[in-house]
Amino acid sequence: MSKPSNYSTDQHTKTLLAMVHAPYNRTKNIQSYFDEFLNLVKTANIKYEDALSIKLRDIDTAYFFTKGKLAEIREVCEAHNIKQVIISDQLTPQQARNLEDYLECELMDRTDLILDIFEKAAVSAEGKVQVGIALLAHQKTRLAGKGIHLEQQAGITGLRGGSGETVKERDRRHIDEQIKKLKKQLDRMQKARAIQRKQRLERKVLQLCLIGYTNAGKSTILNTLTKSDVLAEDKLFATLDTTTRALFVDGKQIGVLSDTVGFIQQLPHRLIEAFKSTLSELQYADLLLQVIDLSDPNWEAQIKVVHEIIEELDLHEKQMLYVFNKADQVADREAVEPQLELYEPHVVVSATSREGLKPLLSFLKKWSKSPSPSAKATEDKDEAA
Repeated sequence: MSKPSNYSTDQHTKTLLAMVHAPYNRTKNIQSYFDEFLNLVKTANIKYEDALSIKLRDIDTAYFFTKGKLAEIREVCEAHNIKQVIISDQLTPQQARNLEDYLECELMDRTDLILDIFEKAAVSAEGKVQVGIALLAHQKTRLAGKGIHLEQQAGITGLRGGSGETVKERDRRHIDEQIKKLKKQLDRMQKARAIQRKQRLERKVLQLCLIGYTNAGKSTILNTLTKSDVLAEDKLFATLDTTTRALFVDGKQIGVLSDTVGFIQQLPHRLIEAFKSTLSELQYADLLLQVIDLSDPNWEAQIKVVHEIIEELDLHEKQMLYVFNKADQVADREAVEPQLELYEPHVVVSATSREGLKPLLSFLKKWSKSPSPSAKATEDKDEAA
């Protein structure tokens, strides 16, 4: 059992963190995974009483934790009067329900935690709608884990149509109606975005998109390159909304640069689904700039996470530049150079100043003078015709 230095025992709902090293987690640096989880908790502004590091050899289908680990967690909960337990990994609805009953505590898993952060971070109307869809979809899955009381009839018997619908059926129908309503709102917003996109395509404006792991420095790069003031905090998921700004190199506009929501390992699938409308901008990108935090010891695993999501979004054929950021925070640059050569093309930068972004600016200057992938595709079609 460990107590990270930033834990608090102020007056609050007494919370226990369960940091799990599961057998399916292939992360080489498990402490980095735990630190990421602690950053999620910090970003959600949740204070906690204690933190347990738990290594599992097997996953119990009913309770997630094995019997021995369950007993240890319950013992800590009883000793510290814990009212809430936050698990670092994703649980099935039934596992979450069973754990709540067994521990007699409120329970949050990784999905709940990330959704909570997204809900607090959403600012724009589009962002709020997308998070709303994801929250409702998650809430719907949790209905499946509820007890027998939700199976009780809520209607009146003897009327046409037979007995009334169950509470669970009613709640599920209500959620479906709310999701449908939000999706209609999102469609209207998408039409406005499509008009703006069409105008850019007609003017043949090159589009570059920043993608990458959360807190890698995408918004900082956008601000430095475009002299913008997009929120760029040192916390996870500071940016949820896609922001697009004109991009100038040597006083000449070479295109537009867009910032996008950051990714993270075990990112809830329903969040990816909800944000696909925003991430659809990536489909029209001429160049993807994958920003990597080189100071993070787990940076290679983070690249793998981003690649998996890129595959899911069917963007694997897009031209990509690897932008290794925060080079000023790396103690031994020479030691990592051989690893960087596996990712081409790439540049190494420090986004806090325009001077630190010179390698990136130099690449973009050369790239903008060569035919873009979309332009080259048009030329190839013309030649074939």
